[in-house]
Amino acid sequence: MKEVIQKFYTAFAAKDPEKMIECYHKDIHFEDPAFGVLTGEKPGQMWRMLCASQKDKEFLVTFSDITYDTEKGTAHWEAVYHFSKTGRKVHNKIDATFEFKDGLISKHVDTFNLHKWAGQALGFKGKLIGGTSFFKNKLQAQTNKALSTFITKQNT
Repeated sequence: MKEVIQKFYTAFAAKDPEKMIECYHKDIHFEDPAFGVLTGEKPGQMWRMLCASQKDKEFLVTFSDITYDTEKGTAHWEAVYHFSKTGRKVHNKIDATFEFKDGLISKHVDTFNLHKWAGQALGFKGKLIGGTSFFKNKLQAQTNKALSTFITKQNT
């Protein structure tokens, strides 16, 4: 399973969402603080959208501390980029957990400090409200709306 995790993050660093999606089981369950829970085609489309948003931009993904067995795995990964809405530099540190089915990732949960991310991405306003459930709910509504718009454009 180590190879699957390595392939996933190596593809992400290369901004290659198709290779990332190859690592996912058809019944994928993804979850993180920014998007909430995504299933079906949505996790793959999210990676397509995120990779497309970083095309021709400074974007660095590193990964380490991979642990795994036949059923579960973990990894630490970091992303350094400029947040598109503000241009502010973000260095997000994420811990991922995985579950595997048929040799592929069937569940992927990313956890990170949303308050810290908001402070980096949004500055003072993010530091002020980034740790609230109001902020998390609003962010998830915005990211899911952007994802729905992206999916609609992909399907036309």
